Amino acid sequence: MGEFELIRRYFAAAACAQAGAGVALGIGDDCALLELPAGEQLAVSTDTLVAGVHFPAAADPFLLAQRALGVSVSDLAAMGASPIGFTLALTLPGAEAAWLQAFAGGLDRMAQDCAVRLIGGDTSRGPLSLTLTVFGRVPHGLALTRAGARVGDLLCVGGELGDGAGALALVLGQRQAPAEIAEPLLARYWSPRPQLGLGVALRGKATAALDISDGLLADCGHIAAASGVALLIEQARLPLSPALLALLGASGARNCALSGGDDYLLAFTLPAEHLAGLQAQGWPVHVVGRVEAGAGVQLLDQQGQGITPQARGYQHFGSDGD
Repeated sequence: MGEFELIRRYFAAAACAQAGAGVALGIGDDCALLELPAGEQLAVSTDTLVAGVHFPAAADPFLLAQRALGVSVSDLAAMGASPIGFTLALTLPGAEAAWLQAFAGGLDRMAQDCAVRLIGGDTSRGPLSLTLTVFGRVPHGLALTRAGARVGDLLCVGGELGDGAGALALVLGQRQAPAEIAEPLLARYWSPRPQLGLGVALRGKATAALDISDGLLADCGHIAAASGVALLIEQARLPLSPALLALLGASGARNCALSGGDDYLLAFTLPAEHLAGLQAQGWPVHVVGRVEAGAGVQLLDQQGQGITPQARGYQHFGSDGD
């Protein structure tokens, strides 16, 4: 099967590849054409996932596609952007029909859930890897960035932490668990749900934001550095799911929440006057700390004393750390 036949058969005909809002021209030409309303900016982010590094080489292709697109669209949520489209560069060791059919199905499912359209890409032969570039739009001046956190702000997260990291041992077959424990954790790992709505709700309210991919401690380090402040995280306030606690116990669950990564929830700094309103609207906003003068990220115990964490988070190159 040739490259163009592969694209036509498995991707171009998918529901998510049809032109729609913001996409004037999608798959089928040398470039896609995007349209932005007046007064809006284009948000762009690229992620690469490599077999054996970011996912098991034998991963279910339907679930892999959902995960790959979900973690990419999460970057748009972190900026408060509304999704428009995405491109996919897919490197494959071979064109296996069953694998491609399942992968395309998972991709289409997540794309429709996120209201984002496939607008182009590329295919090549080689070790399995995926590169996705996502495009979104945000009103001029309202994009959420990592810079802007202010002394006195609350440090918040958009849900229960650590489930994706806790699921990793299940994904790799290193641990077993009853279905009522394993299923919600595996769902968080394979089908992360970008917090697009929360990102939009935070426009004009949050002073800094990002999505948690490498662990709360490591990622909050990026906000602290970009904003020139210190972030204090209170260990006792970490929101943990019943499934994660049942699988790993309190200590293991906290470690996953702090440094495990794979959450793809938003972490953000917020002036206190906006907290009640967001929670009243139903957004899962949990306060986990505060912003103070200084630098870096500090973890506090129940008595407010500093704790040295076992690890800070995942890094692609080098040792753990911010």
